[in-house]
Amino acid sequence: MPTPAPALALSVSQKSELESLVRSGSTPQKVALRCRLLLLAHQGVANQAIGEQLSLSRPTILALRDAFTKDGLAAVTGIRKRKRRGSVWTPELEQKIIDTTVKTRPGDGSTHWSVRMLARQLRISRTLVHRVWQRHDVQPHRVERFKLSNDPRFEEKVRDIVGLYLNPPERALVLCVDEKSQIQALDRTAPILPLRPGLPERQTHDYKRHGTTTLFAAFNILNGKVIGTCQGRHRSREFIRFLNHLETHLPADQEVHLIMDNYCTHKSAEVQRWLKPKKRSRFHFHFTPTSSSWLNQVERFSALITGRMIRRGTFHSTEELENAIYRWLASWNGEPTPFVWKASADVILDKVRRCKELSETRRLATMPQLRGPVIATLDPRSAVQFRASLARDQNQRAGHDCAQ
Repeated sequence: MPTPAPALALSVSQKSELESLVRSGSTPQKVALRCRLLLLAHQGVANQAIGEQLSLSRPTILALRDAFTKDGLAAVTGIRKRKRRGSVWTPELEQKIIDTTVKTRPGDGSTHWSVRMLARQLRISRTLVHRVWQRHDVQPHRVERFKLSNDPRFEEKVRDIVGLYLNPPERALVLCVDEKSQIQALDRTAPILPLRPGLPERQTHDYKRHGTTTLFAAFNILNGKVIGTCQGRHRSREFIRFLNHLETHLPADQEVHLIMDNYCTHKSAEVQRWLKPKKRSRFHFHFTPTSSSWLNQVERFSALITGRMIRRGTFHSTEELENAIYRWLASWNGEPTPFVWKASADVILDKVRRCKELSETRRLATMPQLRGPVIATLDPRSAVQFRASLARDQNQRAGHDCAQ
């Protein structure tokens, strides 16, 4: 049993001040609680009894008694700060955090570091890890996907399409064409719960499907307007029907350049026959390279209409879905917004070249005798990325070997 603490000595003025603070309605509850603790200690009440009465721990009571003995009433009304030894931010520690993040992986088999996992590994605070990551724009939780085109005419097609974007021909229309297929008319199995302060809109994960439709769209790169129709399928005959629709809505005295992907419907024999008449010689098709639909600006428009109207919409039939799409298109065309293409063909081709180099060097890196010659052929930026990738793979293999 611990020895009972002696009664806390208070002067008349100190006791009067504490009692006044307890009675005052403007005293913060935290301060009033400290005052009651000291008054009970002055009456000789044991620390254990004070803790039970005020719902406080014994270390808290002892700490306040010691602080009052040292600082007097300032210990009651002042703000007491904990003395913490913060991590010292040095250039060496900062570099260690970055190297560990980009060159290694956690030993438990995880694919990437989190703030808390790395802080625990390096025995530092997670706040310090977070600040270093922010400073160097390191985001281990994110991953971006890419696809390299194997089109033998990749450079030619990129320069052709980017040239249309940056320097469109005079007295001609440039339209980006694509179809957004399999748009589902979905109805939720329960009513959607509306947005409220503190709560997002909520909907059930399951749904009732009432059919699908396909949106054929042509995006004008100059003014942002869209010509669109909805059809039940997306075969050659539906595409030709859309081309006829385009023909009736475009000026007859202008050249028309259509940018589209390599979907077989766009290259079918029926479409080639549609282009044969002399009156349609003004239509020029420009195809994006394979696996490069990101070059087509209408893909950005498809993402907009999906995010703003289709994904969270509720539709009881394909007719209702198509009417909603037409209303959205009419609203968009009322205040159209063209997209601004900034990347030149040289910039795009340079990025693709670096990606292909890294992809090829990763394959050759499986042969140790070729690593030195391979690195010597890379530009400085690619060489740094390649070395970091090799180091990360080696550390991961070492971790697996230790685990086994």
